[in-house]
Amino acid sequence: MTVESSPLDLLRPSLSGRRAAIAAGLLCLLVVDLLQLAIPRIIKKAVDGLTALSATPATLVIDTLWIVLIALVIAAFRFLWRHFLMGLSREIERDLRNRLFSHIQTLSASYFQKTRTGDLMAHATSDIHHIRMAAGMGLVALVDAVLLGAATIGFMAYINIRLTLFTIIPMPLIVLSTRIFSKKMHNAYQSVQESNSTLTERVREHFTGIRIIKAYTRETESARAVEAVSREYIDRNVRLVWITGAFFPMMQLFSNISLALVIYLGGRQTIFNQITAGDFVAFISYLGMLTWPMMAIGWLVNLIQRGKASLARVGAILDTRPDIGNRPGARPFSGLSIDIKTEALQFRYDENVPPALEEVSLHIPGGTVLGVTGPPGAGKTTLLRLLTRIQDPSGGRILYDGADIRDLRIEDFRSRIAYVPQEPFLFAGTLRDNITFGADIPEEEFLKALRMAALEKTLRSLPLGAETLVGEKGVILSGGQKQRVALARAFLRERPILILDDPISQVDAETGDVILRAVRDLAGRRTLVIVSHRISAVRFAQRIITLQNGRVTESGTHQELLLQQGYYARMHMLQQMREAADAA
Repeated sequence: MTVESSPLDLLRPSLSGRRAAIAAGLLCLLVVDLLQLAIPRIIKKAVDGLTALSATPATLVIDTLWIVLIALVIAAFRFLWRHFLMGLSREIERDLRNRLFSHIQTLSASYFQKTRTGDLMAHATSDIHHIRMAAGMGLVALVDAVLLGAATIGFMAYINIRLTLFTIIPMPLIVLSTRIFSKKMHNAYQSVQESNSTLTERVREHFTGIRIIKAYTRETESARAVEAVSREYIDRNVRLVWITGAFFPMMQLFSNISLALVIYLGGRQTIFNQITAGDFVAFISYLGMLTWPMMAIGWLVNLIQRGKASLARVGAILDTRPDIGNRPGARPFSGLSIDIKTEALQFRYDENVPPALEEVSLHIPGGTVLGVTGPPGAGKTTLLRLLTRIQDPSGGRILYDGADIRDLRIEDFRSRIAYVPQEPFLFAGTLRDNITFGADIPEEEFLKALRMAALEKTLRSLPLGAETLVGEKGVILSGGQKQRVALARAFLRERPILILDDPISQVDAETGDVILRAVRDLAGRRTLVIVSHRISAVRFAQRIITLQNGRVTESGTHQELLLQQGYYARMHMLQQMREAADAA
C-alpha cells in the first residue's frame, strides 16, 4: 500500500530545523559573489591611472591592499558558505538514509518478496547521493547561475553593450558541453570508494537479514549499526570536500574563444579610444568570472533532473505503508499466560494460486508443545509466519490469551517470541555477536545456550572461539552449525513462546538428540511450536498435527496418530527403517 506525496516533501523534515544555516550559507554566498564583482572595478581604476600617468606608488598600494582585503574576506565567506551549504547537504544525506533504512525495517515480509535487495541498496546509496548533490551543489549552482551570471553580464554591458553581445555567443556551448559531460563531472565526487563500499555492504547485509531482525525485534540495534558506518562515510566525504571542493573541470576552449573575441574586438575599441584600457582589463576579468555561471546552468539542469528522479524513487519507498502494523489503540502484550488459538485460519500468497492454509483451527494451551509435520509445501512454514505475525491471515483469527493478534502491539508481541526460521541467517560478525546480537550477556548464560544447541564442539574447533568472525552469511560454518547458531539465539532468550521451524533438519541424529533433549526440558516452562519432517522431533509433543495441502488432516498424540495409519504413521515407519539401515 502506498500514499503519494510530493518528492520535495521528503526534504522538508531535514530543512525545517536548519533554516538559520541555510540563510547564513546563502548570505555568505551572496557576499562572495558581490565582492568578486568589485575586484575588476579596482583593477580598472589602477590601469586607467597607469595609462593616464596619474597613478602614484601610494595609490597603487591602496588598490593592492583593497584587493588583498577583499580576497581575504572572500576566502573567509567562501569557507563559511561551504561549511553551511555543503554541511547541510551532508546532513540531508544522513537524515534521508537513516529515515529510509528505519522505514524499510517497518515494511512487511510481502514487500521483500517482490523487491530485490540490490534495488534497495541502490536507493540507499546512489539515489541518496544524487539527492545530496542536488541539494548542495545544485543550490550553489542555482544562486551563481542567476545572481553572479546576471550581475557579471550587467557589469560587462555597463562597460560596452556591443562587446558584451559578441563575447557571450560561445557561452551557450559551455552550457551544452557541461550537460553532455556532466556524468564525468559527477563521477569526480565518488572518489571515496572504500567507505562507500563498506556502507553498501552493511546496508545490503541488513536488508538481506530483515526477517531475522524483525523476528527478534532488533530494528533499533540494526539501525544503529548502519548509522555508525554511515557516519564514517559522511566524515570521509566532508574531509574530501576540504580538498577537492574548489576544483571543477573547466571548458577552456569556449572560454578562450570568448577571450579571443574580447582581445580582438575590445583591443580595437581600446586603440580607437572607444573604451579605456582599464575598461578593457576589467571586461576580461568579468569574462573569466562569467564562465562558471554559464557552466553552472548546464550542471544545474542535470543535477536537478537526477535529484528529482532519485527523490521520486526514494519517496516511493517512504510512501509505502506496511501491510502489517499497529492498529489504532493497539493493546500491550506482557506475555502468554493462557493459550494460543487459531479459528478457521486461511492464507493465500496470491489470489491466482491455491490457498497455502485453509480452515486451520488449533488450540495450544500455555506451556504445552504442539508438533507440526507434513509433506513439503503443506503450509507448515506459512503457519509459523502467521503465528509470529510476519504475515497476516487472509481469513480467520489468531488469538493470544483471547486477544486477536492484530489488536496487540507488534513490538510487544514479537518481543515475547523466540523464533528459529527454516533458513537461518548469520551476519558477518563474530559467533558471539551472531548469538547475542551485541547484547551484554553473562558468560554462564551464553555457554548454557551453546550447550543446549550442541555448539560446544564447534566453539572449540574455531581459532578464536566465540570471537571468531564467521564471514558473510556464516560462510565458515556448515549448514548444521548455522542452524545451531540460530537455535542458540532462541535458547538464550527467556521468552514465553518458542517457535522452531525444522530445527534439526541439517544435523545428524546424535546432535539432533542433544538438541531435542534441551527442547524437551523447556516444555512446561515455555509454549513450544515445533515444525519438523523428523518424527523424533515432535513425538514428545502433547499434540501433533499433520498438514497436507494447507489443511489439518491428522491430530492427536504420537500414539494416537500411529493408530490412524495415515501420513504420520507412514513417515514414522519409513524413518525407523532408514535409521535401522543406517545402524546396520
